[in-house]
Amino acid sequence: MTQPSFDEKRQAKDHTQDELYEVRGNAAGDVSQYAVVAEVEKHTTWFVWLLVACCTISGLLFGYDTGVISGTLVTINGDLGPAQLSDGQKEFITSATTLGALLGGLAAGAMSDWTGRRPVLGIADIIFIGGALGQAVCHTVWSMIGCRFLIGIGVGLASCIAPLYIQELSPTRLRGRMVVLNVVMITFGQVVAYGIDAGFANVSGGWRWMVGLGTVPAGIQLIFLAFLPESPRILIRKGNIKAAHRVLERVYSQATAEQIDLQLQVLRASVQQSIDIANSTTFFERFNSMITVPVNRRALIIGCGMQAFQQLCGFNTLMYYSASLFQEIGFDQPTAVGLIVSGTNFIFTLFALKYIDIVGRRRIMIFSAPGMITDLDLVDMTLHTGGDLVNGASYSRSWSAIVLLSMIIFVASYATGLGNIPWQQGELFGLEVRGIGTSLSTATNWASNLLIGSTYLSLMSKITPAGAFGFYAGLCLLGWLFCLFCFPEIAGLSLEEVQGIFRDGFGIRESQRMRNQKREMMMQQDIKAGRGDA
Repeated sequence: MTQPSFDEKRQAKDHTQDELYEVRGNAAGDVSQYAVVAEVEKHTTWFVWLLVACCTISGLLFGYDTGVISGTLVTINGDLGPAQLSDGQKEFITSATTLGALLGGLAAGAMSDWTGRRPVLGIADIIFIGGALGQAVCHTVWSMIGCRFLIGIGVGLASCIAPLYIQELSPTRLRGRMVVLNVVMITFGQVVAYGIDAGFANVSGGWRWMVGLGTVPAGIQLIFLAFLPESPRILIRKGNIKAAHRVLERVYSQATAEQIDLQLQVLRASVQQSIDIANSTTFFERFNSMITVPVNRRALIIGCGMQAFQQLCGFNTLMYYSASLFQEIGFDQPTAVGLIVSGTNFIFTLFALKYIDIVGRRRIMIFSAPGMITDLDLVDMTLHTGGDLVNGASYSRSWSAIVLLSMIIFVASYATGLGNIPWQQGELFGLEVRGIGTSLSTATNWASNLLIGSTYLSLMSKITPAGAFGFYAGLCLLGWLFCLFCFPEIAGLSLEEVQGIFRDGFGIRESQRMRNQKREMMMQQDIKAGRGDA
């Protein structure tokens, strides 16, 4: 007998999920299942906030590592052998981290499907600690590069799994906000890194303290992970229903026993078909399905496209080399100026934290991306009038101020949208391929980062700083067009509901229809609940 293909199994899942909506209604009687779930989620417990706060230490580590290398590169002097690091050596040091992150991100999803989300975060912490200590004691350029590569593996693991773990433990109505908390911690980590860079800038061998202090948050998170639960979806997938029930009781501690049972029943029904597919196919079949199955392919295009957009806009390159760049345009305290930039990133990420689930992912992207394009063009035009950058040369205060102001506005626009929305990538994929999909999307992020980070200084030299920023502006324009035509709005939809929007296209209209339908159901239930109270 011929075995059904992955696509046939997926179609069976879609058909069963259509029937599942009817089952949900019957299970809840006259009360819509959507409204029952929403009622359970009305009160977010301290357990959820503490759980997410612990997970976001991974974001802090991610941001700290991104920010700390900027100050390290300008204060390392001759401690690694050469009197001054060449542009090529600086690119090797920064690119080694990105290469490690690329490999770590590529492996993270499949690892977490096998071991669970929590153990992968623990492995990342151990790698962080080892890499940070190694950097602090190294005395050659190549040993520094090797330790940066090790740190990169930890960054790749954490950057992929932390948002995924948070999404699978968060209530639907707050899922976007919870993931943005991880991004807030990334930006906060960058602020902390720039502050430490500034504090140790004039200390002999201070850069060793800069990189070595990364062991502290990694150690704290490693201890806290012992007290965190596994994702209930992973527990159900492994057949540990009782443990999943206990996790739901802690996440929804103010819900009744009946509501918890119903939540577990709906969750089991929602993921069962994904479990069946995962159990009846090999890893390579599921990997291949990311291209051959239209629903998965569209989700992958969006996930990878958004992550590529995030890196190809050139923001992280600005963070890596900001101290060097500001030094060249005439600022006496380039690390302190870099702190202003990272502080702007942190503040405007807080804006996204407030509004991502209210305004929506798509709308934020559509309105924030043009600000990035405009300000990169402004930097481009300013640099054209200012000439080439020469380290140590004197530039007018007004010229330098325009460049700084433009970069601050660019960072504000980035932090509001592009800095956090691509990390919502786990929402796009069904459970059976969620690990693979997030791994591929994260790997795209780091591959793009590697491309930009390893060519930035050379690009500045070859086509001038003005040409480099103009080039990034053009890439931002392409990214904005991609959002306009391919990026749907999925705020308010559950992880299982999102899959329905990709059946016949990229789902821009279908997602809006489903969100409106769900909103109407919730309003009707609120009316019924109000009559019942009366």
